[in-house]
Amino acid sequence: MPDLMQILTGFGSVAVIITIGWLVGRAGVLGKSGGYALNMVVYWVAMPCMLLHTLATSDTGAALGSAFAVAAGSALTVAAIYMLIARPLVGQRGPERVVGAMSSSYNNVANLGIPIATAVLHDATAIVPALIFQIAFYAPICLTVLDILTSRHGRLDLRRTLMTPLKNPIFVGAALGLAAGTLPDGVPTVLASPIGLLGQAAVPMALLAFGIGLHGAAVLRKGTSPRRAVVLSSVLKNLGQPLMAWFIASVLLGMEGHALLAAVVIAALPTAQNVYTFSSRFGRGTVQARDSAVVTTLACVPVVLVIALLLG
Repeated sequence: MPDLMQILTGFGSVAVIITIGWLVGRAGVLGKSGGYALNMVVYWVAMPCMLLHTLATSDTGAALGSAFAVAAGSALTVAAIYMLIARPLVGQRGPERVVGAMSSSYNNVANLGIPIATAVLHDATAIVPALIFQIAFYAPICLTVLDILTSRHGRLDLRRTLMTPLKNPIFVGAALGLAAGTLPDGVPTVLASPIGLLGQAAVPMALLAFGIGLHGAAVLRKGTSPRRAVVLSSVLKNLGQPLMAWFIASVLLGMEGHALLAAVVIAALPTAQNVYTFSSRFGRGTVQARDSAVVTTLACVPVVLVIALLLG
């Protein structure tokens, strides 16, 4: 049976770091553009290092099984649903709609995932399939689409489209990590150690930057926040994705017991702060990414508890 205090501690740890970021933003010690600069360090340096180190040291072959299929299937299905209904329901299009789709389907596996998986599933490695899907496939694809949609070029040619991922640090970090994982002796220690250290900074720095971004900007503020879009992405994230994960895992793949619980709990994790980092990089959809992360994180607590009680 899951430990309630461990679950709440996992959420609390994330909340403390975000609060520290908010205090830093209020004090102004990093200046007016400190949060943006921190986001860019995460995007260009820390996160690629985290991806490279994680994939280079993970058994990616073992992770590409049923759990991977559930993570990929639930995320892509929910994202597709958002893309289909966002324009008629909330009037979104272009880059903002892509950010909204990510807000509805990109899980917070990198920071909340580990403590929650440990508390509910007693297995921190349960996040690996979803983590590999997101960092090696989902994030690079979404960022490539955002890069193309925000291009200043009047038209897009095939050559530029194909070259876009190679200019994306997330894609490059993931690709290098997958390649390094095939090396007989892995990454040399002289490189692995600094890469690992930089990668460890990604999660706390992303949370700090998120907290800084919250200062002076009320969540769901009228006239600033796209409230209907936030509600849509939050409902899909907190309810739609775990339900889709249950359907794929239980009905289509016949998973049961602990494997089913793990698949649904991972899908129920809230919107990742990485979506805010990504949107900040392109300057589109940042308010929705921020508000969705806050709303889904708060709503995630009772959702995960109910799932744990029903399937645990």
